[in-house]
Amino acid sequence: MSTEHQKYSTDNQMTVIQRYADHRHYEIVRTYTDAGKSGLSLVGRDALKALLQDVETGRSDYTAILVYDVSRWGRFQDPDEAAAIELRCKRAGIVVHYCAEQFENDGSIGSSIVKTVKRAMAGEYSRELSVKVFAGQANLIRLGFRQGGAPGFGLRRVLVDQVGNRKAELTRGEHKSIATDRVVLVPGPSEEVAIVRQIYKWFLNDELVERQIAERLNERGVLSDFGRPWTRGTVHQILINEKYIGNNVWGRTSFKLKQTHKRNPPEAWIRLDGAFEPLISTETFAAAQTIIEARTFRMSDETMLAKLEQLLRNKGMLSGLIIDEMEDLPSSSSYASRFGSLLRAYALVGFVPDRDYRYLEINRRLRHLHPDIVGNVLRGINEAGGSAVQDSSTDLLHVNQEFTTSIVIVRCIETGAGALRWKVRLDTALNPDLTIVVRMGRGNERPLDYYLLPRLDMHEAVFRLCEFNGLSLDCYRFDDLSHFYAMATRKQISEAA
Repeated sequence: MSTEHQKYSTDNQMTVIQRYADHRHYEIVRTYTDAGKSGLSLVGRDALKALLQDVETGRSDYTAILVYDVSRWGRFQDPDEAAAIELRCKRAGIVVHYCAEQFENDGSIGSSIVKTVKRAMAGEYSRELSVKVFAGQANLIRLGFRQGGAPGFGLRRVLVDQVGNRKAELTRGEHKSIATDRVVLVPGPSEEVAIVRQIYKWFLNDELVERQIAERLNERGVLSDFGRPWTRGTVHQILINEKYIGNNVWGRTSFKLKQTHKRNPPEAWIRLDGAFEPLISTETFAAAQTIIEARTFRMSDETMLAKLEQLLRNKGMLSGLIIDEMEDLPSSSSYASRFGSLLRAYALVGFVPDRDYRYLEINRRLRHLHPDIVGNVLRGINEAGGSAVQDSSTDLLHVNQEFTTSIVIVRCIETGAGALRWKVRLDTALNPDLTIVVRMGRGNERPLDYYLLPRLDMHEAVFRLCEFNGLSLDCYRFDDLSHFYAMATRKQISEAA
């Protein structure tokens, strides 16, 4: 369980399991509990992994496993993962019982169907919750409240109530305990604020680089916010983080549903400028950014890559943190800006990260493709005799001044078994009347087909498409956009007396 709420607290689960065991005359000889752990993956599920190891190595001293309900294996996004765990137990000759379910896990067709549905529902619950949590966090950021993370040197986290009244300062490791309370950033002790401002003065007026500033602070015995000596990277973070000018920025990276970490483009960040009291002026911060960017522009592409290649030889690997700690290298953000992404820079020097980050390159390519597709749609509407105007701020198309249309390009994902999947996110914030989903083909080089999804029929903000989805979804599928252009066609109707 991941929370102590309601029926899924471990105590409540144990009560139901014990009652089930007593009724079936089972003796509970061992308990495996993953308290406070997410069920989205096996990562961190040490008890579940221990159970599977005991079962498959013959160390289990039991003949049955009692599970509270189907979702307790995990709320996996792929329902087959939960099925595979149960199958591993069955192959070892151990029967699985679901104590709080209304069906008998006897291998019948009925129980198999119910389990499949419940596994899918468990994953869908997490997906829906993720969407709601993200929307709630984004809204709090726009209201000026802090969402997690250390405050940073020179800043402090302060707890406020639901109307903004200050309650207490949070020290390291402390968290709010009341759901309606919020956290804001405020200037820290005056001596720390003075040091932050001094860092900017050294950087701008004395033309010291980050390594020299770190050495000067360490010589004076000043420790960073984590009580450690300063490094080039810690100084660099103070020089580039917008929280020091009072901006509340969130969502630079994401790890939704514990699937993959990804670095989001700046236009996808959630922000509120001027949310907190600034420690330095906007002009000072902008001047620092100009210098940092200019350091990169003075280097040619070849020089930047040569330095990165030398770093790879010295360290054996690359990361944003490793790059930022090097004195004679541009920052990781500079590499990403110059070469389109860090992944692209890595590829150019022959480094392949352990994780597969190819999706970042695909997403970048699809973002570049979006204006071309929008342009083609606009031309198609005009050629069909209709009219359309694109809203420059939202990219929504206003067709014939009658309905709005959003265009969403969906990346094709190939599973390990070779099946194709597409994850569709509808723009519920703009709430268009019609969404054109451009489903990319294998390899994400060109569109495969199109879905025309009317708002009135769409009840989910995020959903997955397979190659074949049944009539409920594929009735909206088209090989091209001729049907959409026909919707935009204007016809002359004779006036009758």
